[in-house]
Amino acid sequence: MAHRHRKGDSSNERDTSVPERTCLVHRVSLPTNQMLRFVLDPDNIVTPDLKGNLPGRGVWITAERKDVDLAVKKALFSRGFKQAAKTDEKLGERVDMLLEAAVLQALSLAQKSGLVTVGLEKVLDVTAKKGLGALFFASDGSAGSIGKVRSKLRYNDRAADIEIHQSLRSEQLDLAFGRTNVIHAALRDGGITELCLKNTRRLERFRSLPKEENEEITMA
Repeated sequence: MAHRHRKGDSSNERDTSVPERTCLVHRVSLPTNQMLRFVLDPDNIVTPDLKGNLPGRGVWITAERKDVDLAVKKALFSRGFKQAAKTDEKLGERVDMLLEAAVLQALSLAQKSGLVTVGLEKVLDVTAKKGLGALFFASDGSAGSIGKVRSKLRYNDRAADIEIHQSLRSEQLDLAFGRTNVIHAALRDGGITELCLKNTRRLERFRSLPKEENEEITMA
């Protein structure tokens, strides 16, 4: 019987407990956990509000880079704020950097909390054990070694619930974990691991990563 490994991204599912806002670009209502909020700073410069808690009037855009870039290109922010709004043409790049920084910060917290295992052999050892919360692979890592870990995951009785992410380069994982040459990392279950996953899903959604980079695993 084949089992599908779920990536855990519920971005296409409506959660009625989450408030909705209208996207400035598409003029459709979506849950705020699928969107990005922007406000104006004191100089009327459009500023990302990733936590959604900055004061002032906010406008919302679907949390994808192409939509933020389109809003900049078409000068939609002034319309949304109903006043002149100064927009940096590199706003999309800035948002990407902020989202990536949030992922790295969360991974660093997981490391400091003792939830992280790195190194191929150590990761292989914990992959099939209880308590595994997620696997992170470097996007520039060896396909062969990553394949070994994926194969080992078959023997985890929670395999269908374990998320795998491969959106960061080795040098970025090095930075997050304070190690060198990190290609494979396993995170145990925990609140901080959930934060890592939430932030990573958000980054991947924003970058609209090709589907093949987020392939589900078919278990034999």
